[in-house]
Parts: sequence; C-alpha cells; structure tokens
Amino acid sequence: MKLLSIAELEKLAKQPRTICVSIFLPTYHAGSDTQQNPIRFRNLIREAEERLIEHGCRSEDANNLLEPVKELDEYEFWQHQSDGLAIFRSQDLLRYYSLPIDFAELAIVSDRFYLKPLFPLFNSDGHFYVLALSHHLIRLLEGTHHHIEEIDLTGVLPSLEEVLRFEEPERQTPSHTGTPGAVGGRRAAPGGVTVFHGHGAGDEDEKENLSLYFHRVNEALQELLKEEHAPLVLPGVEYLLPIYREANTYAYLMDAGITGNPELLTAEELHTQAWEIVEPYFLQAQQEAIAQYRELLGTGKASSQITETIPAASQGRVDKLIVALNQQQWGTFDSDTQTVQVHPNAEPNDEELLDLAATQTILNGGIVYAVESEDMPDDTPLAAVFRY
Repeated sequence: MKLLSIAELEKLAKQPRTICVSIFLPTYHAGSDTQQNPIRFRNLIREAEERLIEHGCRSEDANNLLEPVKELDEYEFWQHQSDGLAIFRSQDLLRYYSLPIDFAELAIVSDRFYLKPLFPLFNSDGHFYVLALSHHLIRLLEGTHHHIEEIDLTGVLPSLEEVLRFEEPERQTPSHTGTPGAVGGRRAAPGGVTVFHGHGAGDEDEKENLSLYFHRVNEALQELLKEEHAPLVLPGVEYLLPIYREANTYAYLMDAGITGNPELLTAEELHTQAWEIVEPYFLQAQQEAIAQYRELLGTGKASSQITETIPAASQGRVDKLIVALNQQQWGTFDSDTQTVQVHPNAEPNDEELLDLAATQTILNGGIVYAVESEDMPDDTPLAAVFRY
C-alpha cells in the first residue's frame, strides 16, 4: 500500500479519462470483527461489476478489469488494515490505501476516480502527526479525530551511530556497556522505532550529539512528509523538545507540545493529549472559511451555486470550498462551454458534481473542507470563496 499524500491524491485526479472504479469500505483491524472485512469487500466487488456492466462494459471485460482487485483478497492483506480501505482501479492503474477514516460502503464507476471521501484526511477531520521523543524511543504516529496508529520507521530514520560516524572522533559518544554495537547508545527496537541512550540532561556532549541527530531525523521526516500540510505535535522529555525544535524545518510543527516521557503513554493516551492541541487549529481554519464565505456572499466573490462554482473551480478561481461529505449531486460539466447540467438522479455518463468541484479546487491550489451536511454554512451542498 502507498502512503496517501496531496501529491498522490493529485495523481489520482489527473488520470486520463477512462473507465474508473472507486471502492470505499470500512474495515476492522482487531478482534473477531475483522472477519467482516472480506465479506464487505466481495459484496462491493460484485456491486462494482454490476455498475461496470451498466456503464456499457461486457461482463467478461468487467471481470477482467476487477481481477487484480479480487486478488487482494488474501489473509495477509486483511492483517494490515486501519479504519477504512480505498481502492482505485482503471485499465492502467491499481491503487489501494488503508486509512484512518471510517468510510461508508461505496462503489462508483465513472470516467474518473471519485475522491471526495478522502478529503477529510487533509482538513477538518483532523489529520495530524505525533513525533514522540524520549531517551529510548522515537515514534511517529498518524492520527485523525477518531483514530491514531503508529508508522513503521524501519529504513526511514538514520541511526545515531550513522550520524556520528562521520563526525570528529572527539564528538562521538562511546558505546555503553551491555549494548553491543551501539555507538552513541542507539539500538534497534521492535516495530522500526529508533532507540538511543544518552548521558543525562546536563551533558553538553549529549546535547550536541542529539542536535546532530535531530537534524538528520528532521531531514528524514521532511522527505516522508514533504507533501503534507498536517500539524505535527511533539511529545517528549522537557529538555529534548527545544533541541528538536531548533533542528526542525517542518512548517506545521505546533507551538504547544506534550511534556513528559512518552514511553509511559499508550498510542491512545498520546492521541487524547495531541487532539486537545490540534482541535482548535482545525476548527479555527474551517470556521474562518465559513465566516469569509458568509461575509462575501452576494458580492460576487462567494457562491453556493453548483452551476457557478464548478466552472470557477476548473478555472482556478476557487480559493476555499466547503462541501458536504455525505451528499451526492449528479450531472455533467462541459469544459469547452463551461456549462453545468444538474440531474435529480444519476444518468448515463454523469459524474458526481460535488466531487468534481472539490477535485478541481485541490488541483488548482485551493483548500477543501469536506464536512457533514449539518456543518455546512447554509442549506446547500457546497459553499465557495473565490480568489477573484
């Protein structure tokens, strides 16, 4: 499975127009309920096959297109799930993502991928990271409002000894007794976390070594999160936090941190404390977008009309879009004439217009807030703020 970033989302959105299958299902990742995962999966595959035939595919062609998706249905595949599974299949592409979103079951066939259920990862649902620092562990966790999970850092972070090996000999920390092969006191730990041992908070050599190491950790995380705009929360022993902050160049590191030894906290406890820090950040951005929309409505710089917003989005004029996550609006958009036809029910060759508006906004550098209907600013499925 690939990591889902804004860049990866854009690749899906830019796929050539062809028959595209988008499948979303909620998944269990623990307990006996995991047995429901393959059952739901097979039901949605059958639904997708039916929709392909309705779309004009022969039964044999529909089956051949979905065969690589069916081959995912193995025991090992279901052992590595999160809250939701998103699958995208066209003739030339197969992508699937295990994500911390509890999707509604959905199978859509269109001439482009249906991406709207993914947008909460990048805005108001609270997609964030936690980088937990202690004297013995570095852990990276990815969370949303309702879920958090640890990211395997195997092969991502350099070891402390790798960093110090190229420094002057007098700057290297001797190995600790009882930790064979650990230069600078670092050893491997289960799950790909990074482990290091230091001398103590007052040791200047250790501070210098940690500063060097944290600069390299920052470089590795910048590469891992280079397409991200999600906030990063830093829990750690108090004297470690300013050392890492000095090394940090990730633009979305939160000012507030969690002080204390994160080794003593479970992932769920880290999630609870981190969410208290990031929730106001997410709510403020969304509320500011809604307030701006209401202030500009009627001036020509905001709209709740689909027929006006979709052409604006395709032209790159939408700066912020608030869109109802649990609604669909079917119709067509002619990019040559910039006209929109809205249909009360899906018709052949229709596309989901709310998804189209959101995707075009993202592709043109705008911000999308995908929210539940009750959180929309008006009784409308979308609300847009225009750049001009």
